[in-house]
Amino acid sequence: MPHTAVTTTRASSAGTRGRYRSLGLSSRAVDANGYRSDLARALGADARERLVRYAQVWTTSHPDSPSAPSTERQLDLSRMLLDELKGLGLDAELSDAGIVYGTLPGNTDAPTIGLVAHVDTSPDVSGENVKPQVFRYEGGPHALPGDPSQVLDPDEWPELGNHVGHELISSDGTTLLGAADKAGVAEIMAAVAYLVRNPDVPHGSVKIAFTPDEEVGRGVDNFDVDGFGAEVAYTLDGSTAGQIQDETFSALEARVRFRGRAVHPGYAKDILVNAIRLAADFVAALPRDVSPERTDERDGFIHPTRIDGDAENVEVRMILREFDEEKLEGHAELVRATAEKIGGAEVEIRRQYRNMKGYLDAVPRAVELADEAVRRAGLEPIRSPVRGGTDGSRLSEFGLPTPNIFTGGQQYHSQREWVCVADMGAAAETIVHLARLWTERAKAPEGASASQFGSE
Repeated sequence: MPHTAVTTTRASSAGTRGRYRSLGLSSRAVDANGYRSDLARALGADARERLVRYAQVWTTSHPDSPSAPSTERQLDLSRMLLDELKGLGLDAELSDAGIVYGTLPGNTDAPTIGLVAHVDTSPDVSGENVKPQVFRYEGGPHALPGDPSQVLDPDEWPELGNHVGHELISSDGTTLLGAADKAGVAEIMAAVAYLVRNPDVPHGSVKIAFTPDEEVGRGVDNFDVDGFGAEVAYTLDGSTAGQIQDETFSALEARVRFRGRAVHPGYAKDILVNAIRLAADFVAALPRDVSPERTDERDGFIHPTRIDGDAENVEVRMILREFDEEKLEGHAELVRATAEKIGGAEVEIRRQYRNMKGYLDAVPRAVELADEAVRRAGLEPIRSPVRGGTDGSRLSEFGLPTPNIFTGGQQYHSQREWVCVADMGAAAETIVHLARLWTERAKAPEGASASQFGSE
């Protein structure tokens, strides 16, 4: 998941439990372990066991690989999931492009919904030899055992303070955990296993897809939307418990190539043009106030991500992000103008994905039912845009409306990544309620709101 969610509230680490209650994160009593229901407890235990197993499979994707998937190692987890889906009695297949598709047949007449998560982890931090740590958080700073310099600290990440006494999963600090998005994978698997074991829970056909290469922007390049056959889908790729996200950045990638002029440096006066210096001047000329470290909430950014080359040729790679298309084009024009001012540059800009908000606004029931499913799981839904993208951004553009649901994961793409097991249980419970709600909607009177559907 190349993204972080907007943080709606920040707080100090004092008063560690319940700090987000002003956001309505709990409409049902929370026990000392963070659970809101027996169902969430059972699903959390299942999801925990699955995440610990899945996290140990090395699935880092590669942005420059031309193959699909970008790394063969992702298929190790894909094949494992294929076997597990078949073991549950589902029809499942692995496509040539590395996408796992599965179908849980419906037991009543209802629209077909989809559940989507990705198996790859970010190339930003090592995902090899992950050693998951399951522990009960006691409050305050918590040093990770493999690298004590990596500390989970509520002063840095206030959401951590809401989980004193709760069971967390992290890495040992030498790698990322891979909760983005293996927590989502684990939650989908736990929810599907529950529905298989409990055929009395009414649901329509549920389609499952586990994609590769989401972290490098290619997760649904080869997705068979028509064959998938869902009316709507949901990615499980969010963060804080209760989040339902119907908006993402719109995204461009820019590549700015500088061509220098080589000559022996001992005889270079008035002749040599150093492409490295041109690139450095270009990056330095970009305004600092539109960088990721200076922006939050609904502000977009320009972010140099990589520089390759030598004194004769240098390429600067950048990502441009905004919620508004007009502002995004403004960032693109700024990049072009800055490169032209420096000189000696060729600029290439390509589309990565679009804000899914417009597509989802046309199908409001997809988000309304997700909100109600969150409420039935004992939470109040939080609407916050994704400061990044999901597979759902492009699926929505392809005609499959796909909002995003929380997983409970935090501090993604870092050695300090962690997830609360109780929140994983709540996410899986949300899926179960969502499957049921689509059935209730099919039977509800015309114009009925989600809260007026049949009882639990």
